[in-house]
Amino acid sequence: MNKTFNLLFFIKKNKIRTNGTAPIYLRITIDGKAADIAAKRYIDPKKWDVKAHKALGNSQEAKTLNLYLKTLEQKVYDFHYLMLKEENFVTAESLKSKLLGTDIEQRMLIPIFQEHNDKVEALVGQDFAPGTLERYKTSLKHTQEFINWKYKVSDIDIMEIDHGFVSDYDFWLRSVRKCGNNTAVKYLKNFKKIIRLCMAHGWITKDPFLGYKAKIKAVERPYLTKEEIQMIYEKEFASDRLNQVRDIFLFSCYTGLAYVIY
Repeated sequence: MNKTFNLLFFIKKNKIRTNGTAPIYLRITIDGKAADIAAKRYIDPKKWDVKAHKALGNSQEAKTLNLYLKTLEQKVYDFHYLMLKEENFVTAESLKSKLLGTDIEQRMLIPIFQEHNDKVEALVGQDFAPGTLERYKTSLKHTQEFINWKYKVSDIDIMEIDHGFVSDYDFWLRSVRKCGNNTAVKYLKNFKKIIRLCMAHGWITKDPFLGYKAKIKAVERPYLTKEEIQMIYEKEFASDRLNQVRDIFLFSCYTGLAYVIY
């Protein structure tokens, strides 16, 4: 929900025409961010009330202009109300686009996700660990597979991502991919970062994760007893390779260092 919403009319004196009139603009300000719309009307700057944001006087010309501006203002309020009912959150730019009837630039999910991963890769060793990059790569791969499974397409417009998309993605991870609860939640957490990125840019206005309540569950991990570790220590395998695996495993147990093959 937006916190602040303001409208005001003003004239642009730097765009005065040869006949001496200046264009009137409407400024929409939502949560501190503004967007200007041409009112498609002109006025002599001397006849403009800067404080009241309307034409001066009671002439028929001034009354007609002020009525037009009032009608335009009400139209903006009406559109803002309808967009809030549909989208919960509105930006000045999205309201402007709605008023002008201009098509919002289509932005596809996969290129946005890939660009994010490219930036993470460029910062591996500085701000990110190699494992973080691999998780995002896997998350992107799963997202692509889910879109193909659900919609039979290779990509999707981010404006089409809603709560149903998130719920179906969660179901797909658990059923088709056979992910456990915690794994599914982590993949969706990675995906949520991409959604937050889109919202921060104002590309989408409604959070599709609203109402998604899956949480990481505590897992009790079984552990080896001292006697069981001793049994492994004393075990001799027929293969040198298995003996080496035993030694590396014991090294990990005694030091707490993970054995990972890159």
